[in-house]
Amino acid sequence: MKGSTEAPEIADRLAMRAADRARPRTRLPAWVGRPGTRGRVWLLTVLCLVLIGVLFAVTGSAIARSRDGLDVIGRDEGPKVVATADLYFALSDMDAQMANVLLMGSDRSLGDGREAAVDRYEQRRSDATDALLHAAQLAEGDTTDEENVRAVMEDMTRYENLVSQARLLSDEAGRPAGSQPEEVVRLYQRAGELMRRDLLPKAYNLTLDSGATVRSTYQENSSAASVRMALVAGAATALVAALLALQRFLRTRFRRRYNIPLAAATIGVLVLGLGAVGMLEQQAALLRSAKADGLDSVLALSRARAISTGMNADQSRWLMNPGRADIYEQNFLEDAQMVVFLVPDGDAPPGDLEGYTAEVGEAVPDHTDYPGQLIGLLGEEVRAGGVEGREQVQRRTLRDYSAYLDADQRMRDLAEEEGAAAAIDARMGGGDSVADRFDRYERSLVQLTSLHINTFDTAVADARAGLRGWDAILPGACLAFAALVVLGVRPRLAEYR
Repeated sequence: MKGSTEAPEIADRLAMRAADRARPRTRLPAWVGRPGTRGRVWLLTVLCLVLIGVLFAVTGSAIARSRDGLDVIGRDEGPKVVATADLYFALSDMDAQMANVLLMGSDRSLGDGREAAVDRYEQRRSDATDALLHAAQLAEGDTTDEENVRAVMEDMTRYENLVSQARLLSDEAGRPAGSQPEEVVRLYQRAGELMRRDLLPKAYNLTLDSGATVRSTYQENSSAASVRMALVAGAATALVAALLALQRFLRTRFRRRYNIPLAAATIGVLVLGLGAVGMLEQQAALLRSAKADGLDSVLALSRARAISTGMNADQSRWLMNPGRADIYEQNFLEDAQMVVFLVPDGDAPPGDLEGYTAEVGEAVPDHTDYPGQLIGLLGEEVRAGGVEGREQVQRRTLRDYSAYLDADQRMRDLAEEEGAAAAIDARMGGGDSVADRFDRYERSLVQLTSLHINTFDTAVADARAGLRGWDAILPGACLAFAALVVLGVRPRLAEYR
């Protein structure tokens, strides 16, 4: 009974096997060969080669983006910021020197002498022309910037015509210091208003346009830097994982303990990935230093120097045109508060120039103990501090600024007590005069600006050095990785021939 029952079952099984053998099967491509070991070797090999291409593309794109950001800040818009800041100062000092020339009148012995002031005016005019030409070259192709440069050139020509007329009439009149004819005063007043209301704002707009491009480029690169580093790290990690999986499979199936080409490729990918991420991180840090510690401070301090030079001109105008003395004194105070603004702890800031000068004098000895805050172009620079050498120059610049304000207040007191002649002598005289104190303050400000320019130049140079060679290293390394992968799997695939 049992045997008779099993016989049909056996027959059915044999029939099913025969039908299964007769059923058409899907054939694998010829390049795969036997399904299983050889196919998996091919699959892992192709995956490694694809990931090598991904690593090359991602890293190459990250390097290209870093280089583009560096070119904008270090070669294009960054230098334009410096050039236009030089233009702003040159124009401001032109006006200050012409104010000094007209204030001295026929007296050629005040201070460094009338001829020295004329020479400095001509030098600043030449500097302004050079800066404009440089700005025009950098603005080539940018319609808006080209129009702005042209507008500055036209206003500069109008200003020169006005001061040339004023100077010619002054020379013909031959008046002593501080007593120019009304027509001279009127012409120079028009020139000064043109400089303050039109020429300087247009010049500064050139700087702002370039500065805005620098800021947007920096923000874009800064926000994308971490993403680019993550993509490079992810591509390198995926490739290392694929290489390790390939080596593990070969060791398990072929009983080979080591595969030297694949091990070398794995180590190379790790080195390249870590090196690329480190380089990109360093690029981001150097770009941040070039922008924050370099250009931002250069822009602020250059503007502080130009504004301070305008204050210097307002002192001469205050002495030369008593009818508008209150306006020039208020202009002086407003400009001074742009350089250093005091925010007392709980009290309103001083409302007049004398009170402001006293407040600055109290804050200077140790500004870190000042109960309020120092802000403004120079105030924020000093408050931010920096490396030891820079911090010493910051403190000295602030002290020199306070000494300049003290000299200005003495000049104004003398004008009230002893008359214009004594005040002019205090303005233009030798040691401890207003002009002498201003020169000391300006030298400190220039030195501080130079330190930041050096920071910018060094950061840009280091960033360029960090990118150097990657255009050859990256493709060479990826080709080497691909060759090592092929070399590592070729002997194993050859066993199936």
